[in-house]
Formats: sequence, structure tokens, C-alpha cells
Amino acid sequence: MNTTIITTENDLQTAFAIRKAVFIEEQQIPASEEYDEFDALEAACDHILVYYNAQPVGTGRLRVVDGYGKLERICILEEFRKYGLGKVIIQTLEALAQEKGLTKSKLSAQVYAEGFYEKLGYTRTGEEYMDAGIPHILMKKQFTES
Repeated sequence: MNTTIITTENDLQTAFAIRKAVFIEEQQIPASEEYDEFDALEAACDHILVYYNAQPVGTGRLRVVDGYGKLERICILEEFRKYGLGKVIIQTLEALAQEKGLTKSKLSAQVYAEGFYEKLGYTRTGEEYMDAGIPHILMKKQFTES
């Protein structure tokens, strides 16, 4: 298992294919709601890929929003879940946030995944809300000093 920061259009398209499989095909999110202005190499965010046995199987991105590292578009192809790759994606995005001098992160979690994020130190903030027809909750984490 390893991760890379996306620097090529080919890798970005690979990330989009993973997101399409998970969000658009599996979760039935409309493509018009999945892709946005941050889905470009020159956008103000970092995209990553996570690999399992040298195959890209997951992705996520990091943006800086209101002093937080905002973790977004985190997903793993269905057949590669349960290998701990979600944790790898989160830790990689958090490390990128810390490299940018940030001390906290936040994410919009699908409610079913709240327990996963809690295990990684995230705390529910606010009330449940709908996004793309799926219940979500805002979660935040303060990084500890190392």
C-alpha cells in the first residue's frame, strides 16, 4: 500500500474513474454533482491515489478551507475495501494538511461511515444534512503536536 500525489493528467483521470465507479455507479450520485472546479491539476487542491499491489484503487483530495484541511472525495473501489486503505488515504491527506501548516481538518462524512472517522480522531459537529441525496455529517479533528 502506498500513495502518490497526482501530478499528471493520466493519474487524475484514473482518480476520476475510481470516483465514477464508487460515487456515480455504486451510490447513484449524478455526475453533475460529483465533479467541480477543483477537479483539475491546476486547481487549488491536492489529489492523491492509493495503491494496492501496485494497482490504483482509491483516491481523495485536500483543499484548504477557512483554516482547515478539508478532506474530500475519499473513496475506494468496492473489492478493495477492508484492507485499511481508507485509513491510509486519511493519514496521507492529514500529512499534506500539516505540511501546509494547518493544525486541523474537517470532512463531510456519509453518516454510515461516521464510526470509521471517529476511530481516526474525528468528532461529529452539527446536525445531519443531505448532500447528493445521501445523509452526511460534518466532522472535525485537531492535529496533535508531534
